[in-house]
Amino acid sequence: MIKQIFSLQNPFIKQLVQLKDKSRERKKTGLFLIEGQRELSLALKGHYAIETILFLPELISESQISPLVSPETELIEISKEVFQKLAYRDTTEGVIAIAKCKSHDLETIHFATKNPLILIAEAPEKPGNIGALLRTADAANVDAVIIANPKSDLYNPNIIRSSVGCVFTKQIALGSTSEIIDFLKTRHINIYCAALQASVHYNTQDYAQSTAIVVGTEATGLSDEWIKNATQNIIIPMQGEIDSMNVSVAAGILIFEAKRQRNFN
Repeated sequence: MIKQIFSLQNPFIKQLVQLKDKSRERKKTGLFLIEGQRELSLALKGHYAIETILFLPELISESQISPLVSPETELIEISKEVFQKLAYRDTTEGVIAIAKCKSHDLETIHFATKNPLILIAEAPEKPGNIGALLRTADAANVDAVIIANPKSDLYNPNIIRSSVGCVFTKQIALGSTSEIIDFLKTRHINIYCAALQASVHYNTQDYAQSTAIVVGTEATGLSDEWIKNATQNIIIPMQGEIDSMNVSVAAGILIFEAKRQRNFN
């Protein structure tokens, strides 16, 4: 018999609402919510541990969910009211999962190639930008994404939504700028910083060797520490009236130039 929860006053549901809304609750419990079949499938592919799956039978059947359920996973049927309380998106597939957070220390990153390609973003604030950066990283199949001085919780539901689940598909690490620079230098990885100061056009550099592409925020750019420690600062030449573009667009241009030089391998 599948467990059923139909009341908004259920203590477990109230806890899940906190998990959805509060970063501190996610940090305290080490759990977060995943919404949607595609996102859940990507989380399973990324070897995330799924504790519980809640589903709305009007939108998804038990037989449709069964491929996503392991013997250790609890399955709970919920009402439309409960689903709407927990759902982050207006249009979704009627499934919400409770998953365990992973460790994102720098030392968890392992490179399968001799010349890794890494995307680094310093202090990105907007979850939508972080999600877009992760989609870019997934599209280019970079070896890792590193976020320096993170301002947002990686399991913020808006990051999961805007990344379309790509938050689960890549190696992702978090750390301070100093820690990440030490990590790169220890491994002899070249550092190319997108910056206005002392820069050369991005397409003049060789990214076939071990490479980290580093981007900052649109408002303030990169910190001086990155600028000073760069192998080379690079710039995308602008031909319009402004001197900046969306960070995920800039990252895409730079990352795919590196991929082009590597024959998209």
